[in-house]
Amino acid sequence: MQALVTQPGHAHTTHVEDVPAVEAREGEVLVRTLEVGVCGTDREISEGLFGIAPEGEPLLVLGHEALAVVERDGYGFARGQLVTATVRRSCGHCIACAEDSPDSCLTGDYSERGITRLHGYDRELVAEDPTQLVAIPQSLGRLGVLAEPMSICERALRHARTIGGRQPWQLERALVIGAGAIGLLMTYLLRLADVQVWTASLEPESDLVEQSGARYASTHDNELSELGKFDLVIEAAGNAQLMAQTLGLLRRSGVACLLGIDPRVQTVELDGRVLGVDTILENRVLFGSVNARREDWLAAVDDLERARKRWPEALEQFVTLRVPLDRFPEAFGHRGGKATLVLSD
Repeated sequence: MQALVTQPGHAHTTHVEDVPAVEAREGEVLVRTLEVGVCGTDREISEGLFGIAPEGEPLLVLGHEALAVVERDGYGFARGQLVTATVRRSCGHCIACAEDSPDSCLTGDYSERGITRLHGYDRELVAEDPTQLVAIPQSLGRLGVLAEPMSICERALRHARTIGGRQPWQLERALVIGAGAIGLLMTYLLRLADVQVWTASLEPESDLVEQSGARYASTHDNELSELGKFDLVIEAAGNAQLMAQTLGLLRRSGVACLLGIDPRVQTVELDGRVLGVDTILENRVLFGSVNARREDWLAAVDDLERARKRWPEALEQFVTLRVPLDRFPEAFGHRGGKATLVLSD
């Protein structure tokens, strides 16, 4: 059985190799991987910046944005059923994980498919815990591969609404910074709620943004401050300077959420008054969000289906490159849309 593997902590070690065949044990469901989305986390692991192999093993099988099909009936799943699977799994000994919130694990001892201490989906067959599987409707089809990034957006928006709702607050106007997969999915998620959305990125234009009814702003031509103030700002570009600037783009009681990652060693600048006066007097909040729990995955699948019905042609354009496993360098180097690795038709 072929798999895409890497040696975490060592750059340029990602390669395809044969790995032992997988058999489902009691309490597991055997699934066949159809395709797996590629994101910045995969690239960082491949570059040796991140990732932990399972205990006692030198290599990690990559892949966490999974779309798979059930191989045989069992545990409430039927052969041929489309599924995806959660990424982060409980540490087993903190109050967050005890309350089914491994996305908020307090110990850091969690495991994550294809990232941390648990092999991923970039292989032909996977034996999975049925409680971690999430059904994908047949009508969604291959678009189910977007469930993982959509779950990230669902979790972020759920937390933003909780934080904003700590006091009287209304989400009317939002800014999404970044037009990659996360930025676009967040744009569409907000538009499903009929929020007025601006999406800003480096590209001169974005037809996908405008198809959702959002407005697009190129950061080559516009300063973000020229767009006005917002109830919610989502930073999905992965730029620490822009992350700091989000505080200055908020209305009173506004909420800013950071979803991008920027590991560069750098110093960022922020007008002292924005932090020392405006954030306090106007009750502004800045928070980070990562991963998702099961309720966010279920919401992601439901909202992807709603988006497919509302913008069928647009959603089909989200995945712009599909290549087989042995062409993974193309997928890892791809920009301008979601790339996936196809393991089975």
